[in-house]
Amino acid sequence: MKRLKEKILAGERIEKEEAISLFNWDLHELGYLADTVRWRLHPEPVVTYIVDRNINYSNICISGCKFCAFWRPKGHKEAYVLSKKELAQKIEETIALGGIQILLQGGLHPDWTIAEYEELLSWIKSNYPQIWIHGLSAPEVAHIAQNSGLSIEETLKRLKQAGLNSIPGGGAEILVDRVRKKLSPRKCDSATWLKVMETAHQLGIRTTATMMFGHIETYAERIEHMLKIRELQDKTGGFTAFILWPFQPKNTALSHLRAVGAYEYLKTLAIARIVLDNVPNLQASWVTQGAKIGQLSLFFGANDMGSLMIEENVVAATGVRFRMKEEEMRYLIKQAGFRPQRRNMLYEWV
Repeated sequence: MKRLKEKILAGERIEKEEAISLFNWDLHELGYLADTVRWRLHPEPVVTYIVDRNINYSNICISGCKFCAFWRPKGHKEAYVLSKKELAQKIEETIALGGIQILLQGGLHPDWTIAEYEELLSWIKSNYPQIWIHGLSAPEVAHIAQNSGLSIEETLKRLKQAGLNSIPGGGAEILVDRVRKKLSPRKCDSATWLKVMETAHQLGIRTTATMMFGHIETYAERIEHMLKIRELQDKTGGFTAFILWPFQPKNTALSHLRAVGAYEYLKTLAIARIVLDNVPNLQASWVTQGAKIGQLSLFFGANDMGSLMIEENVVAATGVRFRMKEEEMRYLIKQAGFRPQRRNMLYEWV
């Protein structure tokens, strides 16, 4: 333990077995180490956040992931595709609240090809050119490519041309195929997720990376996930941030599982900050943990409070509904001893 602690404090990279062993460490010790790494990467006492809105353009999906309470099959009475009028209203409300970005995601629609996505993106850009489209996900991109008979590279080129600015890290869950085959067997495998992200980075499309944990994965598989992100980041430098959150089981096919609590969240967050030495930003998951644990996250490796979440539907479908106004977010950041700062997806201050 002493040698590993010295290694972390010296800024040396830790490896797989060392990272796995951290799950046996004291929470406060991990918090101290993660906070040290955070200050090394971000020496200014600033915590960033973004004003944006999650817009789920459709909940129609063929994936049927066991962890998802949001999706509906085609033809279901609750299945929907947003109209242009509904999209316009949501985007205009976002702009009125000072929002600069929309996080545009849906399901794996059985019928849509790239033409529908190009039309959707170009319509948004032509009507709201000031809005940054942080959209789709690696599984969505892989699905679009497959439905359209295109390569992933050609799909991404066309989506970028149509107005896609960046890609969120959704659909990663745990990047270990043992887990993915049980949780989401009809979604792309881990190699494809990584290929989409690598190709996007090569095309100049920045992305984030995520991890949803606390279901059927092991500690070793959490670390394997982080190391795959770290390895790709070494290669491309294309990830702007890492976001992790615990699985919320209510209303899902895994509702018999017990949700992990704040202790496990903070421990995993701290370990992520230590392991992911080349990913500059870590977000606090107040959307699943609430405002106070979100604030506490700032001492366990997080330097960013993420999105204001003017709208959020996927986590809300599990019955977890934490919301926050900008004044409250700024207050929480100040009370923790930091200066709140708005940013964009590229982590430029605005």
